[in-house]
Amino acid sequence: MAAPKCGLSVFLFILFGLTITTLADGHGSTLTDGQNAGAADSPEAAEPAAERPVLEERRWEATEVQEATSSDAADGKQETSPPQTVITPSVPQPKDDFQEELVIRPLHSGDIYASFQFRTLWETDFMRGNKVSHYRLFPKSLGQVISKFSVRELHISFTQGYWRTMQWGQPFLPSPPGAELWVWFQDTVTDVDATWKELTNVLSGIFCASLNFIDSTNTVQPSASFKPLGIGNVTDHRFLRYATLPREIVCTENLTPWKKLLPCGSKAGLAVLLKSEKLFHSSFHSQAVHIRPVCRDWQCRSMSWELRQTLNAVFDLHTSGQGKREWSLFKMFSRTLTEACPLASSSKIYIDVTDNPEVLFLSFDLSPATSLLSQAVVLGDRRTFSVYDLTQQATFGSVRSLNLLIRWKSSDGDMLRPLLHAERYVAGYGLQAGEIHTLMYNHHPFRSFPVLLLDSVPWYLRLYIHTLTVTSKGKDNKPSYIHYQPSKDRVRPHLLEMLVQLPPNSVTEVTVQFERALLKWTEYTPDPNHGFYVGSSVISSLVPSTVAMDTNSTQEMPLFSSFFPNKEESSYFVRVYTEPLLVNLPTPDFSMPYNVICLTCTVVAVGYGSLYNLLTRSFQIEEPNPGLAKRIANVIRRMRGVPPLS
Repeated sequence: MAAPKCGLSVFLFILFGLTITTLADGHGSTLTDGQNAGAADSPEAAEPAAERPVLEERRWEATEVQEATSSDAADGKQETSPPQTVITPSVPQPKDDFQEELVIRPLHSGDIYASFQFRTLWETDFMRGNKVSHYRLFPKSLGQVISKFSVRELHISFTQGYWRTMQWGQPFLPSPPGAELWVWFQDTVTDVDATWKELTNVLSGIFCASLNFIDSTNTVQPSASFKPLGIGNVTDHRFLRYATLPREIVCTENLTPWKKLLPCGSKAGLAVLLKSEKLFHSSFHSQAVHIRPVCRDWQCRSMSWELRQTLNAVFDLHTSGQGKREWSLFKMFSRTLTEACPLASSSKIYIDVTDNPEVLFLSFDLSPATSLLSQAVVLGDRRTFSVYDLTQQATFGSVRSLNLLIRWKSSDGDMLRPLLHAERYVAGYGLQAGEIHTLMYNHHPFRSFPVLLLDSVPWYLRLYIHTLTVTSKGKDNKPSYIHYQPSKDRVRPHLLEMLVQLPPNSVTEVTVQFERALLKWTEYTPDPNHGFYVGSSVISSLVPSTVAMDTNSTQEMPLFSSFFPNKEESSYFVRVYTEPLLVNLPTPDFSMPYNVICLTCTVVAVGYGSLYNLLTRSFQIEEPNPGLAKRIANVIRRMRGVPPLS
């Protein structure tokens, strides 16, 4: 009986194994058919393996299509109706674009003005609370800052040197000496001051700067200046904060993190020219980061986020040690260009040849020559540029290297004098009172225009606002708008905003008296005799234009001419910064503590030492020594055995 039972057990085991194998094969064929159907519905899955980068960019789309297809197949099993082909539209990934430009303008003084423009556009929306986890061209560090702190616009600049407007003209993007930061927050922020303080600390770490020293004593809330440059010009100014650090020193540790924000870094494209030893040897150097929401098309039906990184430098003719009016990319940057950034959709170099007409007497020679010319309206003037497209291999020639050379032939010609210019200085004597003078020049021969003046003065300069005077051509010029916020000691600075009409061909002077405060000894800087810096005044205005301005901002416009939005064809926006002030305050003699310490230690050592010696020394009575005769008599007495004399 045991043998039939064993045979029956073996037969049942084999039958059970065949059943499991059949079910597994049927399930595998079902999965294979579902995968083939998903591959047929998804065009990404049918692409060849040679286009692997494209597959990597669309990986999330293919995954979503496969999941939808498998769910549809599961629903089809439950229903008895015949299957239908359903194509689920994939969610499009946010698109981004990167452009880079270099503008070189020969100045009449023989110097060279070089302006780098890098723009990254990202079709996403941080304002709706969308969490973005995938970053391609847009730097993740800045994207997380925008999302975490609900930032609407962020503008930060680091500048070494002062822009000489009357010698160099107007810059494409102005900036004051030192560090400047102004931010627009979204209206969902409840505590703006706490968010502003935390944001400055984060930005201080990102850019390796001293932005953590920004606090309530140097932060103001303008009421009319610094309108948003992106979408939405009507915004509550309670969500605006502005601060400057005029003594901030810009060096290599600030340039390195700035270059790391670029998609190609400093390995390819125009960024290879950004060598610190050359840039910081220039007369003027400024680097900035601007983040704002912009319209995606001319109808503004959707928005994109724009990150614009700018770097401006002016190379001096005399500090170069050459003494020749000749410049090239290699002499300026110690590098030549060999390729464009592979991630850039546009990479161009513009050489301003407006002052170099096609006549017998050329101002300078430009080599290699190019036949591609472009015209753009910049700062109210129509300029002509020679364009070098780095995305074309023909630009580099047979040597696969581009080294632009500018050689001056003549120094004749007059520079177009800027219509708006400003200066500022401190008058007075002594260390008790003084006077701040701000001069605003209108060089237009027959047009007057209004300017908006913003002045932020530290609390230790106590302004006498009743002494404020505004004069033009020897007559009083009454401002049409004045906003003044008095300071609080060690809490907030003064804020003065005025709207003043500048007559044609005139100089308008704004003066106000102040009194210097006496600080606590712990509030002085390590070098108090050097003085205390006061930030630059900011002057904003719509200046009349000599040519019609383009009010339609398009993607084809050069980057250097499309930063400030224009709403009027007859004027253009200009922002001017004055010089920072260096003010001396009443400073105590910090050598006196040293003298007091030395004198006190001497007195203590002499007095306490003498008293301690008297209290701790033990005194003993010393017997007088006997005379010579008595000592001789005692010797004789000892020899005779007689007791000595006492």
